[in-house]
Amino acid sequence: MNRPYTAILIVPTGVGAAIGGYAGDALPVAKVIAQVCDRLITHPNVLNGASLYWNLPNAFYVEGYGLDKFASGCWGLRPVRNNKVGLLLDQAIEPELRLRHIQAADAVRATLGLTLTDYVITDAPLNVELRTTASGASWGTIGNPDSLLRAAEILIKKAGAEAIAVVARFPDDMDEEAVQKYRQGEGVDSLAGAEAVISHLLVRTFQIPCAHSPALLNEPPQPDLSPRSAAEELGYTFLPCVLVGLSRAPQFIIERGAIGSQQGDIWANEVDAAILPATACGSSALLSLSQIQCQIITVEENKTLIKVPPQPLGIKTIQVNSYLEAVGVLVAHKAGINPSALRPKLLPLQSVVRRQEAEDH
Repeated sequence: MNRPYTAILIVPTGVGAAIGGYAGDALPVAKVIAQVCDRLITHPNVLNGASLYWNLPNAFYVEGYGLDKFASGCWGLRPVRNNKVGLLLDQAIEPELRLRHIQAADAVRATLGLTLTDYVITDAPLNVELRTTASGASWGTIGNPDSLLRAAEILIKKAGAEAIAVVARFPDDMDEEAVQKYRQGEGVDSLAGAEAVISHLLVRTFQIPCAHSPALLNEPPQPDLSPRSAAEELGYTFLPCVLVGLSRAPQFIIERGAIGSQQGDIWANEVDAAILPATACGSSALLSLSQIQCQIITVEENKTLIKVPPQPLGIKTIQVNSYLEAVGVLVAHKAGINPSALRPKLLPLQSVVRRQEAEDH
């Protein structure tokens, strides 16, 4: 079979994932998986690492709402060489902090050669508020979503933006205990849920790639900082990885049909495998992928705060302990080898009728 082997890597945001719940700490997983598949589809929570990023030529940076629509078969993905990225800044960002973000954007233009439009500042503060569910997962609200949408429309219609990077001012009065736990590699990213709300709204409304970078005042250095959170301590802004990701994020194809279709367009029925934490199987994307011929691999040691295993949902998976084991399953699957053949014991074949009779009784 000459069709490219395509995998989806999902680590839900804001749920305290042991791997992928911090500052780009799932990026090593993505780098390894990208080596064993032809196309890797994943989302900003996996690839974003503040000032750290990595060029994975065969990886596709797809925002979470867009990933759900893709997995359902409603939208397709069209690879691009380069997007013109529009920068959207919250009016609530202080002048000095705003300047830091504009300079970061200029830096990626000069140093990485990315294409950006001129920026737009919202006509009112976005008023982001942070929330936490009973389980401890994070989410949030936007006080002025209309202002966000108006600014995005200006970037698209007047500046020709093909993707949008949003920088919203996030509250400084966050739960100090939760922040310290996160910085020590033990808690939940308090910002992630609200970030998802912002990007979901823009992708749903305008159907173009979008990702978010929070604007925050700098925290003082902390001696016992976790390596998984350390990427956020490297500068004044988390913007560089977002701009890099959006520069090559695939465009969404809203209607499937022969007219306008191009070689290289990707649709859900071309996905061979999906990898995700074993306790996070309730996402819209996974429920859609479980309905097609897609091998689902769940990783036990990537614990999350949510408790949604695949079995009660009737989702058949290969459960593995680690991402290292998941990579082995992907290699076998790509080669057309049943993973059970690699184990020392292989059960003999049985009569289908007798097996069914035994299960019925």
